[in-house]
Amino acid sequence: MNRMKELVEILNRYAYEYYVLDNPSVSDAEFDKLYDELVLLEKAEGMVLPDSPTQRVGGSPLSGFTQHKHRQRLYSLDKAQSLDELEAFFTRIEKEVGYLPKFALEHKYDGLTISLTYENGFLVSAATRGNGQVGEDVTNQIKTIKTIPLSIKFKGVIEIQGEGIMKLSSLELYNKTYNEPLKNARNAAAGAIRNLDPKETAKRNLDFFAYNVGYYDGIKFETQEDIRNFLIKEGFLVGNEFSLVDDIEIAEQKLDKIDMSKDGLDFLIDGAVFKVNDLNLREMLGYTQKFPKWAIAYKFKAEEVVTVLKEVVWQVSRTGKINPLAILEPVELAGATIRRATLNNIDDIRKKEIKIGSSVILRRSNDVIPEILGVHSHSKDSKSIDPPAFCPSCGTPVRREGAFYFCDNTQACAPIIIDKIVHFASKEGMDIEGLSEKTAEQLFNDFKINRVDKIYELTKEKLLTLEGFRDKKAQNLIDAIEKSKHTTLARLIYALGIPTIGLKASGELEKTFVTLDNLLIATEEQIQSIPDFGQIMASSVISFFNDEENKNLIKSLLNHGIVIKKTETPSGKLTGKVVVFTGSMKHFSRGEATKLVKSLGAEVASSVSKNVNLVVYGEDAGSKFEKAKSLGIELIDETSFLDLVSDKKDELISANTDAIKIEENISNKEVSEFSQLSFFDEF
Repeated sequence: MNRMKELVEILNRYAYEYYVLDNPSVSDAEFDKLYDELVLLEKAEGMVLPDSPTQRVGGSPLSGFTQHKHRQRLYSLDKAQSLDELEAFFTRIEKEVGYLPKFALEHKYDGLTISLTYENGFLVSAATRGNGQVGEDVTNQIKTIKTIPLSIKFKGVIEIQGEGIMKLSSLELYNKTYNEPLKNARNAAAGAIRNLDPKETAKRNLDFFAYNVGYYDGIKFETQEDIRNFLIKEGFLVGNEFSLVDDIEIAEQKLDKIDMSKDGLDFLIDGAVFKVNDLNLREMLGYTQKFPKWAIAYKFKAEEVVTVLKEVVWQVSRTGKINPLAILEPVELAGATIRRATLNNIDDIRKKEIKIGSSVILRRSNDVIPEILGVHSHSKDSKSIDPPAFCPSCGTPVRREGAFYFCDNTQACAPIIIDKIVHFASKEGMDIEGLSEKTAEQLFNDFKINRVDKIYELTKEKLLTLEGFRDKKAQNLIDAIEKSKHTTLARLIYALGIPTIGLKASGELEKTFVTLDNLLIATEEQIQSIPDFGQIMASSVISFFNDEENKNLIKSLLNHGIVIKKTETPSGKLTGKVVVFTGSMKHFSRGEATKLVKSLGAEVASSVSKNVNLVVYGEDAGSKFEKAKSLGIELIDETSFLDLVSDKKDELISANTDAIKIEENISNKEVSEFSQLSFFDEF
């Protein structure tokens, strides 16, 4: 029993270092060794300590959620949609108090509000906000979140409030690993926490940002700053954005910075929260029926609008999956005119009760792809959406698999074949410049090219018979096809379009197996051992290469002269270094800087650890800067970085200027036409 207690304490400390501080002090192997020892001891003793990390794997599915009554009501926040409304809030507080007090300014997270109850140092329950007084008990689900401590030093009774979120990096990794992709991080977090099976919650690798306390007994807080310091001391993950302001102009400046930097965060925020810092002043100001009078949420520019769903069309992707596309009454959203939007699948359509002719709520997902979140209202003319019984392109009877429909006519269905050709020829694939979607359609319709290997049988003479092809255009395409024969293993893997295998995964497969011959004989276990590869991805690779049709395709490509060369490892003045960028950069974008340092032989990391060699910082660098400083890592500012890459300096700054111009041009254009094929491809 003593050893179990010791192991629990050690493992929880290591987990805190890894998940909250992002600064592990032991290797994964050492952690796993101690974890396995604890599991064996728990089996031998027939008991599990209340704060044992083994509880995080998720228990058996629940039959339903039970109600949880909060000890202290969780209020929602009043909202300011404009700076005028924010200024009115400041003016009201100043009038009631007699002066303008300090306000704590923090991010407004876009997730699901959760309240955690600790008694005698242990997490005893977790619940959703519900109506503010009664929520749903989600304790088993919450225990899977590694940034929530199962025990704390404080031994009294306390409710910790915060937001359950799914980081964007976790969403990206999940979508690479599992068959059914998640569309956005907010819904993914809410759906995971409200999933009756905790094991499903665990798969989404959620996080929890703590920002407040509700009921508490046995401790006293004077300010919001005191609460934040308590949360940090007790091992909770808190946001980096925290400042005290007592001036409206400074508050507005800080809001501008938060708004401008929000797209660079690894999680979603939809605004910022102002709370009177002094808790005694809060008591004096009191509450309305709905909101505390001493706090307000400033919402950034709305990214949701309401419009009418006019029609649903079903489109076929290169994998044969038939996707629903919403045709909308044109509407302005985030500076663009939106006419089309995604619909997940027929089950989601029915769950949300989406109907043709109804008013629907539209959101820009990651500022690019519009998505229908739900119904605003139905009309008397609203009608149900029916899934297709036959492929809308070739008329083949569809096959249903779960919530999705597929066309299995892979040899003659035009959209499937055309999209495969376009994907194969893409810049990230075989890089056949000039083989556009329009040209792919011509090759299929006029020459009956239904497999990508047949591209290599084209001649200039054949191309000259196609509409729009003259001597130069035909020769350029033939030259590009010939050039593509010399490729890398990673490019070929990506070009083949293996389900669930994207750019990064293709590169990892090349790095692991080096040659095509090695990859073809690889086992599922070997593939699954690659970092970030799950069973589904490994199985997908094995299934693809075991398929006779795919074997013949690869053999044909090699017979047509495809030569696989080894990917050259970039080298330069930063060879072998690991670089982190943090803060706002004035003269260049992080994306361009990342490309540059990679071309100079460096790796780019998203977080600071002992493995990092160099941190490049801009304005408002925050915790990464402080962490690098404490670890003794070399720190250079933006100017010094430009000096370091002086020979590429003009190129870097020019790229940023061009990107800004492009962004301005795009924002003024109508965003309405999306690819009917690759845009909705599930991979």
